[in-house]
Amino acid sequence: MIVLDMALILMKRRIDPIRMDYNLDEPFYASSKAEILRLLNFSGLLSTLLTIRELNDEIIELLAPYSEIKDLSEKARKAYQDLATLKTWTDKIQSYHAINKQVIPIKDKVQKAENSLRKASRKLARAERELERTEIGLTKCQNDFDVAMQTKQAYQADYDALLKRRNDANTLISGLTGEKIRWNEQNKAFEQSIEKLIGNSILVTAFLSYCGPYNQDFRQRMLNEWQKQIQQRTIPFSDNFDIIEQLNDEATIGEWNLQGLPNDDLSIQNGIIATSNYRYPLLIDPQLQGRSWMKNMERDNDILITTLNSKIFRQQLEDSISLGRPLLIEDVDEELDPMLDNILEKNYFKIGLTYRVKVGDREVDVNHTFRLYITTKLANPNYSPEVCARLSVIDFTVTQRGLEDQLLSLVIANERVELERERVTLARETTKNKRMLKELEENLLIKLTSIEGSVLDDPSLVEVLNANKRIATEVKEKVSIAEDTKLKISAAREEYRPVAVRGSILYFLMSEIAVRIFISTQIHGMSCHGVDHLGYWYKLVNHMYQISLQQFLGLFHDSMIKSNKIAATQKRIQNINDYLTYRTWFYTTRGLYEDDRLMFTLLMALRIDLRRGKIRYDEFQVLVKGGASLDLNTCPPKPFRWLNDSSWLNLLELSRLKEFHDVIDRLQKNERIFKDWFDKQLPSSDLSTLPETYENLNTFHRFLFIRCISPDRTILEARHYIQNSLGIKYLEIPVLSLELLWEESNSKTSLLGLLSSGADPTSNIQTLAKKKNIDLFIVSMGQGQEVLARRYLQQTVQSGGWLLLQNAHLGLDYLEEFHENLISMDTFDPSFRVWLTTETHSEFAIQILQSSIKFTNEPPQGVRAGLKRTYGLITQDKLEYIETIYWRPLLYATSFLHSILQERRKFGPLGWNIPYEFNQTDWEASVQYIQNHLDDMNPKLNISWKAVQYMISEIQYGGRITDDRDRRLMITYAQKWFNDLLFSSDFKFYDGYSIPKVKRIEEYIDCIDRFPFIDSPHIFGLDSNADITYSTNRAKSMLEKILHIQPKEANSNISGGETRDKTVHNLANDMLIKLPKNFIQYEVREKLRSMGILNPMIIFLRQEIHRIDRVIRTVRNSLNDLQLAIDG
Repeated sequence: MIVLDMALILMKRRIDPIRMDYNLDEPFYASSKAEILRLLNFSGLLSTLLTIRELNDEIIELLAPYSEIKDLSEKARKAYQDLATLKTWTDKIQSYHAINKQVIPIKDKVQKAENSLRKASRKLARAERELERTEIGLTKCQNDFDVAMQTKQAYQADYDALLKRRNDANTLISGLTGEKIRWNEQNKAFEQSIEKLIGNSILVTAFLSYCGPYNQDFRQRMLNEWQKQIQQRTIPFSDNFDIIEQLNDEATIGEWNLQGLPNDDLSIQNGIIATSNYRYPLLIDPQLQGRSWMKNMERDNDILITTLNSKIFRQQLEDSISLGRPLLIEDVDEELDPMLDNILEKNYFKIGLTYRVKVGDREVDVNHTFRLYITTKLANPNYSPEVCARLSVIDFTVTQRGLEDQLLSLVIANERVELERERVTLARETTKNKRMLKELEENLLIKLTSIEGSVLDDPSLVEVLNANKRIATEVKEKVSIAEDTKLKISAAREEYRPVAVRGSILYFLMSEIAVRIFISTQIHGMSCHGVDHLGYWYKLVNHMYQISLQQFLGLFHDSMIKSNKIAATQKRIQNINDYLTYRTWFYTTRGLYEDDRLMFTLLMALRIDLRRGKIRYDEFQVLVKGGASLDLNTCPPKPFRWLNDSSWLNLLELSRLKEFHDVIDRLQKNERIFKDWFDKQLPSSDLSTLPETYENLNTFHRFLFIRCISPDRTILEARHYIQNSLGIKYLEIPVLSLELLWEESNSKTSLLGLLSSGADPTSNIQTLAKKKNIDLFIVSMGQGQEVLARRYLQQTVQSGGWLLLQNAHLGLDYLEEFHENLISMDTFDPSFRVWLTTETHSEFAIQILQSSIKFTNEPPQGVRAGLKRTYGLITQDKLEYIETIYWRPLLYATSFLHSILQERRKFGPLGWNIPYEFNQTDWEASVQYIQNHLDDMNPKLNISWKAVQYMISEIQYGGRITDDRDRRLMITYAQKWFNDLLFSSDFKFYDGYSIPKVKRIEEYIDCIDRFPFIDSPHIFGLDSNADITYSTNRAKSMLEKILHIQPKEANSNISGGETRDKTVHNLANDMLIKLPKNFIQYEVREKLRSMGILNPMIIFLRQEIHRIDRVIRTVRNSLNDLQLAIDG
């Protein structure tokens, strides 16, 4: 029944109110039996149950108690199987409801979702249809868009390209703005240069062809003359024509400077000629500057260096030609090897694609990179016209400015090492940067000109331009910084320039006294060294005084090392200059003949004072020339007879100086004062009697005034000037010390003694060799002595010792071989030395002269110098040889006599009728005799004066005397000075010349130093007038030598008048007018026949007429040739 109650509840039938039925096994709700019966009678019960659609929570809640009854289903099954099934179904319905209660919301959601899905599906269908329609439209729009985008992109690409081109164009315009200015300027310059190309080309080619052999001034004269000629022919050329700018650039010049080429204009021009000329260069290079530069310039090209005398010269020549190596032939003479002819003339012939040249009897392939350089040490070689035509002869002689810069670098390298290192580095960097800047400019032009089409079509151009601009900016900044730094370095370097200036002055002074300078008078054509008819030679002082630049650089370096070092720069500079000046003077004067020493010292003082600005060049000119350029016939007449003609002309020339403008007026107004002063014995010693202006003259003006008015006192006043300008030590004649010379020398440096009358150093060399315990081998040069000289040379080189070649001037052919052997030595004994003695010879090997240490053994001038030299050779042991009161006075008297006898020669016939060659051996023989006499003398007896007088006057010195009056003079000297009075306390040779009462050599020399430099003629027993002729002649000779070695110009003005060429032309014309006419031979014969042709006097007259006629014709031809040469 309970199961059926559950059916009633499910079917929502009426049930009884709830009450408990306790009759059941377990109390439960009472069943609604009445309704159950009706239900059972309901035929549609099953279908109704099966069709129940609604269940709610209330129904389920009512059914819940029934479901909780335990074993209800089992009990129902036992009662009635269908009720069990109904119970199970009811339970399932409850489970269903419980589940469905959860599922229904889900179903609702599903339903809603399905509804939404259906709606969405419908919308989707509509959307898909719309989408399809839209996609069709979209596809069409996309296609249209793609076309539009393609069009846009094409337009954008064109725009970007145009924008890039615009930017590139702006970049190019901006980048080339600076170049535009330069290009415009260059374009204008090119346009002008094209207009003036012909004239410039003429000047350039003429310069390269003809100017090589000449110095800077003469090259400029030639260029000026050519410009006049071109201008007259209306050929355009550059207004400010500069040969260096025309042919080279700063970067190349900077590289040359770093390679050793001096930075002066002449050296740069030489470098241009050497590298730009079609012909191979021949460098006249006595200082080896050009050779050094070429070696450095061609170092990377593996330059080969040789000489014509090399045993493998031909092989070296052939290898250089075929392999294309540069070849440098050093130290050629005036003749070249004929083997070089085809090479110098470039007589090349072509076989196939190869050029060949014939070298001797062989044909050699010519490599296009082959270059030939030739150098000579000869300062003034006389090359033939053929050599000058085949080669480009270039004068590479160092200039004063170039040498100054070189010496300045040496000074800075020694005194300021870091500064010189910075300068060199800076110069190298500057040259590199300038070269890079030039390459950038050239590369940009090459890039621009190589573009095909528009410049904007090349994308790399802007990159190149930007890179160039960036690099150029950096380089310009570096160059600017370098220039500023260079100025600072230059300012610091310039502080030491006085040392370089002094060195340059001294070197050129040393060089000028030994070198003849050739000056051409030919302007319109080419000349060459040694072609005398195109010019003239300056006279040299002595060819033997040659010195090399290397020797001088050694002196210069020693001066910096040995001079007193001090922190103050100016004082240090002064110390170097003082040491260098004296060292150079000492080194040079010991190798000069006595007549040239004062000249050299005076010229040194003048040159230094000229550079200091203490004297002017016009004053210097008056000093050396005086009134020589004036004509006495055209000058005002001489006012006083006591004034000689030369002094009057000198005073007229002197009056042109502002300091002496009134000298003529003062002379005329104060004639008696000037005459009284002039008649004094030493007019230069006191000017107080003259007008005040002259009393207050400085030392040089006093010297100048004395030289003009009283030439015989020029030497004395020159000494005063030297003492004031340089110091008194420059008046001291250097005492020859062979030991000092030996210490200065080395195995490759010869010691060269210049011979003069009675001055052979052989005995002194032998004495020194004996003192040093060194073997001495002597060869007297002459015919056939070369074999002995070679043997001794080889022996001394290997085993040590000294080799003395006497009279080397008699073996000139061997000297070149000797020098080659000497310099080519690799190993030699340290004690090996070479001594040479020679007379002056114009053909003496210049290599030996320039590499040797020269000395003279000539007696010095003056009693003081002579005594000092003699006592310089006496040792203390010799002075103490004999312990007797007679020895030292007799030794001094003999030495004094020796100096007097030698000094008398300077007075000419007034001194000796015959100039005898008294020398050191005469003194040594006399001293030796006195030694022997004192040794043999009985102490109780007196000296045998008659024997002493006889031996000295008749034997030792008298043996050379051949004139009776000279012998009588010699006897008088001996009788007057060699007697018992010699030992008296009041004995004097002359006032102020007594015998020193001392015992040591140093004390004797100190006493001798107190003697005057200038000796009175009375000391020789002569009148004061005897000195006038000697002093006048010596002063004239000295000033003429100074004048001759001064650089002259062939067209220089003389005293503001005509040029030298014009003056010579007029003189030649005047001489031609005055020259007699040539003899007409047939008229002469007829005239002589009428006078008796066989008469001895007529025969003599005919011969004389013939001779004078030849003279007249020769003179006439010479004068005509001279005028033609001047006229060009």
